[in-house]
Amino acid sequence: MKKSYYIILIMLCCTSTAYAEEPAPPDTVKSAPGITIETSVDQAEIYIGDLINYRLTIIHDSDLILTPPPVGANLGAFDVKDYSVGDEMELKDGRIKSESIFSLTTFTTGDYIIPPIPIEFMLADSTMKILISEPVPITVKSLLADAADTADIRDIKGPIDFKAGLSMWYYLIGSAVIVVIAALFVWWRIRRKRGKTSGPIDTREPWEIAFEGLAVLKEKHYPAAGEYKQFYVELTEIVRAFLQRIYEIPVLDMTTYEFLSVIVEKDIGEALYNTLKGFLEYADLVKFAKLVPEADKVDADYEVAVNIIDQVRQAELSRLAVQVPETAATASGGSSV
Repeated sequence: MKKSYYIILIMLCCTSTAYAEEPAPPDTVKSAPGITIETSVDQAEIYIGDLINYRLTIIHDSDLILTPPPVGANLGAFDVKDYSVGDEMELKDGRIKSESIFSLTTFTTGDYIIPPIPIEFMLADSTMKILISEPVPITVKSLLADAADTADIRDIKGPIDFKAGLSMWYYLIGSAVIVVIAALFVWWRIRRKRGKTSGPIDTREPWEIAFEGLAVLKEKHYPAAGEYKQFYVELTEIVRAFLQRIYEIPVLDMTTYEFLSVIVEKDIGEALYNTLKGFLEYADLVKFAKLVPEADKVDADYEVAVNIIDQVRQAELSRLAVQVPETAATASGGSSV
């Protein structure tokens, strides 16, 4: 009997010790000296999906230590879309002001309340307090609330009969105008293409035309005037026009990607292909992405253009030199027969 008595006594002592070690919960108050909480919204009536800017303003004495309001605070039926905390500001009377702004929304209608937010702070004597903000009523209206026909669903209307008359002539005249405009556009495109090919034909070798263009471009001094885009436009046009004459492909009408996809089939060699690819892609950055190149890069790309034309020229001359003996041999063989 005595043993049971002692065991119960020991258990009661342990239980009281455990409760004594638990920290006392902070007091919850609606108002406290030295601290005020103000809540406001930019609109008290909204439609479904509209945003509400809920502002929480806290003003407290400088000897109070404030715990910022939680981002994941329970705001009832409202979802938090954004959250921002302003910098603390010291007022003229020495108190501290801080603001938190919540962007809220909801997708259900009815009368709601933005519930109070608990604000925790510590007094000068290390006592913890919790101050409760004021609730804010919000009315959420349906987008169909102002519609005149929302009481019931009406039957589907029958098909509308269009009476034949002047409206049919309007359709015919409009269709004829569209056809004429399309025909004029096609005619203009054909004339434009013919205009490009008309005029005197330059019978010089393609590299002679290209080298002359490079010399003229150098005398324009575009880089010195800061006109890098115009420099690269004309530089690439010279190279593109040269390659168009050599390989007989519409290089001037192609994008860099399209041209590289076609030129790789011409068996120009990996080194020349990589040079062309790097040259044209960098030029596109200057022309379209407003890249400002270094002065050394401008001079280097000019020399790259010269080398591209010269390499293709040498390859073309070698190809022609091989074709001439084969043609002569074929002609002599035919005469002997």
